[in-house]
Amino acid sequence: MEAVIRLEQIGLTFRRDGQSTEVLKDFSLTVPRGRFVALIGASGVGKSTLLRLIAGLLLPSAGRISIVSSRADKSLPVALVFQDPRLLPWRTVIRNAAFGLEHGRLDAAQRRGTARDALELVGLSGYDNRYPHELSGGQRQRVALARALAVNPDILLMDEPFAALDAITRESLQDELARIHAATGKTILFVTHSIDEAVYLADEVVAITGRPGRLGAILPVDTRRPRRRDAGEIADLAGHLRVQLLDAPSA
Repeated sequence: MEAVIRLEQIGLTFRRDGQSTEVLKDFSLTVPRGRFVALIGASGVGKSTLLRLIAGLLLPSAGRISIVSSRADKSLPVALVFQDPRLLPWRTVIRNAAFGLEHGRLDAAQRRGTARDALELVGLSGYDNRYPHELSGGQRQRVALARALAVNPDILLMDEPFAALDAITRESLQDELARIHAATGKTILFVTHSIDEAVYLADEVVAITGRPGRLGAILPVDTRRPRRRDAGEIADLAGHLRVQLLDAPSA
């Protein structure tokens, strides 16, 4: 299977006021096309930083990042979804969903049609003319996901997108994301602190450990989809990952 993301011996050091902080060290990972990869680890090990490196928002201090693009214009084929939906409050739902299309080649009607298709994909048909303040937290996060999907990225980077939601809404959106992944075949990197969420959603779980962050373990999740949360094999895999994380060195 073709690798769309290849991280080779990545290191990142922040320098400020004469002080150096090493965030990532010798981190290598290959992600095949269409794979759902969950990144998990304690706070501060560099999970979110790794997404920003892949998105091109940061440059590594060492190593090499390779991303295979299917885009004719060679633009970076990634989209980011954050924990905070970051919607523009003065824009309607459909105009928020179309935001990433405004500097492309589509005219207004095409942008609106593309955004409407993305909203339908995330279960928000009929919400075009509502404003963010009229939506629940889960609905706002769906708009943020639609905004990312509207630009048709090859790679979807998700930084704890469900962490701020209540348990019922969170589980509902997990199911929606699993459905969207099955329907679109997008490559997804998903940062989470929840071992149960990681095992339920991902094809493989990547544990990042230590200070600075290093690759701790890769756990394949080979259970069939669609998955059941109460399935014994899901619980067994979650328990196995917990043991690996507890046994991993902290530095």
